[in-house]
Amino acid sequence: MEREIKIITTEDGSHSLYLPHLNETYHSFHGAYKESVHVFLLYGLEAWAAKNKGVQPIRIFEVGFGTGLNAWLALVWAEQNQIPVLYHTIEPFPLKEEVYDQLNYTGIEENLERFKPYFNLLHKAEWNQGGALSEYFNMKKDLTTLEEVQMYATDVVFYDAFAPSKQPELWEKPLLEKVVEAMNPGGVFVTYCAQGQLKRNLKGLGLEVETLPGPPGKKEMTRGVKVK
Repeated sequence: MEREIKIITTEDGSHSLYLPHLNETYHSFHGAYKESVHVFLLYGLEAWAAKNKGVQPIRIFEVGFGTGLNAWLALVWAEQNQIPVLYHTIEPFPLKEEVYDQLNYTGIEENLERFKPYFNLLHKAEWNQGGALSEYFNMKKDLTTLEEVQMYATDVVFYDAFAPSKQPELWEKPLLEKVVEAMNPGGVFVTYCAQGQLKRNLKGLGLEVETLPGPPGKKEMTRGVKVK
């Protein structure tokens, strides 16, 4: 059965998607764009790059390609900084073109206009095949679940699954362990989720866990670092 999807506008003017059957959104109502920049770029990719200057390429694994926002922001970052990024992402329920064509992320910041064409390229890239989408960004997106995916060595994890109340298995130790085992020493795991059980699970898997300021409308977020 096809899942109903509704496009909504969040408080920063950027779109997100609402799934009525789950009563769940893909991003925070308080700002989809700002949430992704804050959680995954600022405290994820940029934080790792600042501590590992000169280490290239940067290997990112994302749980939940979804709207493509995180992948697009990572591509923009790679091009602006001229640092190669290898991006691996999974998604069991890809969006149809009529949905992602309407999303407005590429128009939120005027200075990013030249990166607009890449957004559709991300969505139209072949599933289960890796390839270069720009000079500094290489992506493989797998049409699969976290349970089934073959992991690669990873420096930065964008853990952007639906909330624990909606997809509890993705936040439990067995699948988290699969992700943590693939992380390189010094790798970072970032997520919008600040649930106590998640933090305990990550600590139990050997990560140093930090509770950090959350994006707009959310008090906290979580980052785990794999001790070298």
